[in-house]
Formats: sequence, structure tokens, C-alpha cells
Amino acid sequence: MSHLVRFDGGGGDVRVGLLTGDEVRPLAVGSMSDLLRRPVAEIRELAEAAGEPRPTAGTRLLPPLDGRMEVWAAGVTYLRSEEARREESTDEDVYARVYRAKRPELFFKSAAWRVVTDGEPIAVRADSANNVPEPELGLLLTAGGETAGYLVVDDVSSRSIEGENPLYLPQAKSYTGSCAVSARVRPAWEVPDPLSLDLRMRILREGHEVFAGAASTSQLNRKPADLIEYLLRDNDFPDGAVLSTGTSVVPGLDQGLQPGDVVEIEIAEVGSLRSPVVLGADEVRRVLAGR
Repeated sequence: MSHLVRFDGGGGDVRVGLLTGDEVRPLAVGSMSDLLRRPVAEIRELAEAAGEPRPTAGTRLLPPLDGRMEVWAAGVTYLRSEEARREESTDEDVYARVYRAKRPELFFKSAAWRVVTDGEPIAVRADSANNVPEPELGLLLTAGGETAGYLVVDDVSSRSIEGENPLYLPQAKSYTGSCAVSARVRPAWEVPDPLSLDLRMRILREGHEVFAGAASTSQLNRKPADLIEYLLRDNDFPDGAVLSTGTSVVPGLDQGLQPGDVVEIEIAEVGSLRSPVVLGADEVRRVLAGR
């Protein structure tokens, strides 16, 4: 199994490479956005022609986003998500309608510079009574809209803020510490069927499991190709993008995140993501400033 990664080999030398086992081979590109300006066929050729392997000891994996890349997300793409959103909302019908509608719910989640990765903290809003992780399969898209790879995304959300009024969605979804992605991206050519992947998530509190859930991407109500087509309508992503495809693992209203929790997400054939939880964005800001 190999993964596309963005890494710091030391001294601020940030590169893009192909990670296999405990070795990483640099690709002949300057950045992830440089890679994603190319078609998938060329990206695969670059991966197959990657440079000499180097050990990963002393190498720090970074979020696989840079430049003008953005993270967008889809909502209400699984039945469980539609049910959970109706449970929390004062306007239940809006979620039932979008679940059945031809046009999907798509929203801006994060800019590249604000994304955290494996081992880095996610934040729960200090002004929200109920915050939850949302484990999702992410699509790494080229500037031309092709899927170059798959990654794990945590679409951290405030259920109480969105539930109060659907118009508060941007505040519930887009804030510092609300978007975590796996550092490793599984190349698309190594995943024969992205709609048959098992997904698991658990929340640990003081070392004890307080929530566990599982699902499969086979339960998606929206096909990835349809989500991509709507995302690209009258929209430009010159450096590529990540599109998160929605969740069907939703903790109950009484199972929200608390500071000190740890969220673990695993998607078969793709990878994993582990995130400690903090209150407010200060600790996240310190991590982002230290890159």
C-alpha cells in the first residue's frame, strides 16, 4: 500500500512524495498544488517515477494541502445523517428535502492553511453546547476535477448552532480547528471501488471508549461523480481541492465531544486519522503558527 504525502524532510524542506512502508520517495514537483494542476494519468507517471527512497525517521508529515487549495464538504448524503440533522434542527423538513433533492448540499469547509492533520488538535467551539466529529471519505481532486486520491476527513461540527437555525451552518462548520484530514492520501488507481469501503470511528475519554460507530461508503445516497459535477459548476479550483462526501456515523445528542477526548477514524484501504480535542481555537492556532 502506498500513499501520496506532503512532508518536511528537515530544515523547512517541504516536498511531495510517495510513502511506502517506512520509506518515502520524493516526486518531481514543487508542491501538492503543482501536482494537482496535472491530469491523473500524469500524476500516476510521476508517482511511478518517484526518486530515491529515504527513511521516514525525522520526517514530519504535513496536511496534504497547500497553495490555493480548499476543502469543501457535502451534507445529508447518508440516511443516518438526514435523520440526525432532523433530530437536532428546529426546521426538520429542510433536511428531508435536501436528502431527496437532485441538487446536493455543498458548503465551503476550510482553506488549506487552516487544516490540521493526524495527531494535531481539533477544536470544539466555546460558544456551542454540542459538538461532534463527522468521519468522512475525502476525494483529492485535480484542477480539472479528476479524483487523484482518497483520504480521511473529520468534518467537526457544532450541532447546537446549526440546529438552532440552518442559516448558521457556516458558523457551525467553518472555524479554526473544525477540519482535520489524514496526512496520507491513497492514490485513486490503488482503490478499485471507493463505494465499498468500511469506515469506523470511536471517541476515547480518559482512555475509555465512550462512542463507537461503523458504516460503509456503499450506503452513500449521492455518487461521488455527482457531487464533483455540482461542485465544479461555475466554480474554479486552479490548485485542486478536497471534497468530503458526508457522514453516516453520527454520535447521539448526548454524546458530544469534550476537551481532552481523542477521536480515532479509520477507512479501509485509505488510512486513519487520530485527533485530540481542545476547547476553543488557541491551541490549534499555536500548531498552525509552528509550521
